[in-house]
Amino acid sequence: MPGKNIILVSLLSIGYQLLSYLLIGYKTEQLVLVLLFNTLYYATRDTRRLILGFSIFIVYWIIFDYMKAFPNYWYHEVDIAHIYNLEKGLFGIPYKGTVLTPNEFLKVHSNSFLDVMSGIFYLTWVPVPLAFAVYLFFKNRLYFFYFSLTFLLVNLVGFVIYYLHPAAPPWYVQLYGFEFHPQTPGNTAGLSRFDSFFGVSVFKSIYAKSSNVFAAMPSLHSSYPVIVLFYSMKSRMRYLNVLFACIMVGIWFAAVYSSHHYLVDVLAGILCAVVSIALFLRLTQTGWMSKFISGLMKATA
Repeated sequence: MPGKNIILVSLLSIGYQLLSYLLIGYKTEQLVLVLLFNTLYYATRDTRRLILGFSIFIVYWIIFDYMKAFPNYWYHEVDIAHIYNLEKGLFGIPYKGTVLTPNEFLKVHSNSFLDVMSGIFYLTWVPVPLAFAVYLFFKNRLYFFYFSLTFLLVNLVGFVIYYLHPAAPPWYVQLYGFEFHPQTPGNTAGLSRFDSFFGVSVFKSIYAKSSNVFAAMPSLHSSYPVIVLFYSMKSRMRYLNVLFACIMVGIWFAAVYSSHHYLVDVLAGILCAVVSIALFLRLTQTGWMSKFISGLMKATA
């Protein structure tokens, strides 16, 4: 292994730790990420290829994590009442003389079966895309980079929208009404019923580390399974397509059922995925993107 590669990896590792400390303070997750990257990079040639390929996902994670340092409500007013009224106007459900949003209606009619199923579906939003990416890495390297770069693109598009249009999730209105509280911590909302059912704190630990409460529109949870299903279909994975389609619909339902997203957020997430897929496929027809992907293929060959 060339010495310049060792120096570069070391500098990137140290630089990431220092920048993270300055922006958001020290967290054990940062050290774990650095240790994991260095371990896989130096262990074997195959693990080095793997971690270099998955650096695209690492870039996503770092950007997402750093959003804590720059809350989107610093830049634009948070949409609380308008998106709630839009949801009620488009999808309101008459109930006992009033009109409820789908979130409110489902909260009234929640039950243990739906609590458990929604929790299970919501837990797949990261493992399924990552597991699918691992499969593609070993079975179809070109589609792996197509999928990974599309995944990164949909997140970048979503992050831009978060800053242009900060929006509160349904649970925020349920707890605080339409008054803006800038330091509001993350909340498990309806997913707390999953934790309570099993006597665990899975979702509590996840949402305690939320980067941005006011990032409900679009629902990127709803975007990811669309990308997985699209590339699964292109890869002709047959029966797995059915599984991925079920997971996709389950995540969409869970997002609304758990009061983490409005239905308009879910639809925006789906649209965000479709637009990002179309945009990326268009970009692959350009010379610079073709060269970039070819470079990535060589680096992990």
